Amino acid sequence: MASKKNQSVNIKKYKKKREMNLGILLFAVVLIYLIVMIISYFTGDQVNAYEVREGSIVRDNSYTGLVIRNETVVNAEADGYVSFYQNENSKVKKGAKVYALTENELDTENTSSGSKNTALSDDIQSGIVLQIQNFNENYKDSDFSSVYLLKNDITVSLQNELSQTKTEQLDAVISAEGLDAVSYSSAQDGIVAYTIDGYEGLTSETFTEEDFDRTSYESTVIEDQTYVSLGSPVYKLITDDDWSVIVQLDDETAEELSENETSTIKVRIDKDSETLNADFSLIQRGGKYYGCLEFNNSMIRYAEDRYLNIELILEDESGLKIPKTAVVTRNFSIVPRDYLTTGGNGSSTGVLLLDDDGNAVFKEIDIYNISEDDEVYVSLSDIKTGDVLIKPESSETYSVDDTKTLEGVYNINRGYAVFRKVTVLCENDEYCIVQEGEDYGLSNYDHIVQNGSSVEPDEVVY
Repeated sequence: MASKKNQSVNIKKYKKKREMNLGILLFAVVLIYLIVMIISYFTGDQVNAYEVREGSIVRDNSYTGLVIRNETVVNAEADGYVSFYQNENSKVKKGAKVYALTENELDTENTSSGSKNTALSDDIQSGIVLQIQNFNENYKDSDFSSVYLLKNDITVSLQNELSQTKTEQLDAVISAEGLDAVSYSSAQDGIVAYTIDGYEGLTSETFTEEDFDRTSYESTVIEDQTYVSLGSPVYKLITDDDWSVIVQLDDETAEELSENETSTIKVRIDKDSETLNADFSLIQRGGKYYGCLEFNNSMIRYAEDRYLNIELILEDESGLKIPKTAVVTRNFSIVPRDYLTTGGNGSSTGVLLLDDDGNAVFKEIDIYNISEDDEVYVSLSDIKTGDVLIKPESSETYSVDDTKTLEGVYNINRGYAVFRKVTVLCENDEYCIVQEGEDYGLSNYDHIVQNGSSVEPDEVVY
């Protein structure tokens, strides 16, 4: 009886015993790991990634420039009502009729409307079609400014045709009305303009600071059938394609341009967003600095303007755009290029390192740059100062004693920080443009650490 009781007690004790559940244990370990990772994420330094993309940085300064041309005011040779043979900003040859004077006003309404509805000759039409075809065949997106050149060429062709038609019609009106009219011709080749402002005699040697004050600027447009007196302005003739724009510079910009010895500069004109290259010279007068921008084309497009809003493009670089915070500087050991060799498998690059026993040992290395002088940049963790290298297939040795710095960023395409060199072309307050396509450099769509100082080389970031 006693034995049965003991047996019963043993059975009860056996049933209370619990075995360890492996699933619960694994779950607990994973849960603790996740908690630790979450705490680390919110309390540790964050590694933010940035995707490298192509871009550009343009640094420009805006000014209102004073336009100076080679222009001559032509005065009326008699009293009378003026009738113009030429349209505004038309090119004329020496001896071409420009205007006529009559004692009474002419009825030029039919002349004007007729010129607007005049059919183009077959020669003009075929010439314009040929210009457009040539433009289409040679057009490139990188040279968008050629669109404006095509526009100018077509405009000149149309103006020449209309001027010829207007001349014929004006002569017909004068003849039909039986008026005594005297026609006057251009004394030389040039561009006819009818806006007179009194600044026609300005040069880069004679302008003053007051000439930039637009509040006192006035101009007069001589229109058809305006009465003019002997000796008064009737039109002006622009006799040269060379023209200049004078801009007022602050001391800082003037000093920068002087230090850089800038002789040419890129300019964007706000009126039509045209970009031109100008010869640049610095003028100092009366304690003030001025920039003289000289052009030799496109003058006809701005023939009626005395002032132009322009931008001096001081920097315009394209490449890979990255945050300035991503750029770091690292030291590297310098190894001559002819000391490089390959390992036994032929796929790894390294050097022959002399060990403590005097034996040549192959040491695999990562290369971060090779300069034009055949200097190989190697990590200090691979090759350090004092290491002795053996030249392949030679008894020559090289003692590593030189280090140099490289600017670069940390590439994290593979989940850990890999240094890649960069060559900075230009920068602003937040970003810099680095060269694209360099060996050991960056490529478009690479991912880099946004704050380069937040990681260490080869650190796992995700």
